[in-house]
Amino acid sequence: MSKIIVFGASGQLGQCLQHVAKERSITDIVFLPEEQADILDTGKLQAVFAQYQPAYCINCAAYTAVDKAEDEVEIARKVNKDGAVNLAQLCGQHGTTLVHISTDFVFAGTGNKPLVETDEATPISVYGLTKLEGEQVIPAHTSQYFILRTSWLYSEFANNFVKTMLKYGREREEMRVIWDQAGTPTYAIDLAGCILTIIESQSQAYGIYHYSNEGMTSWYDFAKAIFELSNTPVRTVPIRTEEYPTKATRPAYSVMDKTKVKTTLNLAIPHWRDSLKECLSRL
Repeated sequence: MSKIIVFGASGQLGQCLQHVAKERSITDIVFLPEEQADILDTGKLQAVFAQYQPAYCINCAAYTAVDKAEDEVEIARKVNKDGAVNLAQLCGQHGTTLVHISTDFVFAGTGNKPLVETDEATPISVYGLTKLEGEQVIPAHTSQYFILRTSWLYSEFANNFVKTMLKYGREREEMRVIWDQAGTPTYAIDLAGCILTIIESQSQAYGIYHYSNEGMTSWYDFAKAIFELSNTPVRTVPIRTEEYPTKATRPAYSVMDKTKVKTTLNLAIPHWRDSLKECLSRL
């Protein structure tokens, strides 16, 4: 297989890529150490591309602190937009295919039908806006790109909703969780598998794709499933979004349609509950 380089290797998805690459015996993949992997340092980026001459570049690096982004607009934009420009430019110059991770937060979430890739993106948070800006600047610098929008990412690695619920579920008698936001949890191991399948297939069907697990749920029902499947005896109370105010506004409905990625890659995507069971068994 051709050389693959990964930015953001120490984050949740980066760790999942390491796990899946090992499972699939993919050895020609470089998980860049932090000192080499700053996507805002163009000098270091040029050195990385010159050294590895990668066929594929996977960008898992992002500013993902959704609420903090409302106050840190400049740094969020630098990482999510300028970082994407830097990588896209180098990918274009070196003939490298870019695999870039984006988010369901590019949508306002005011509808009630699963979102397709061509639906209008109108973000309602700084995080969503800067991630959309990152998507929009890539095609100006390279035509060889896959942008994967994903949602509600969790795994046995790093900090995420599942691990937070397990921690609080052990410490508290009651958990109050939002029930009026609908979406789909995504097991980051499954997303990592999709990314590596794109690369292994050598597909040239470039463009934007949606990837999450199958099905839909609310944060409340997701939490209930976590507690039920892990035998955590905690009382779970549904609350409305306005009862848990946050600095950034979240999409009320961000269920994504995965038809495009499934048909293009002949991909079978697990239901979110089945993947949750798998994650909990590993935890």
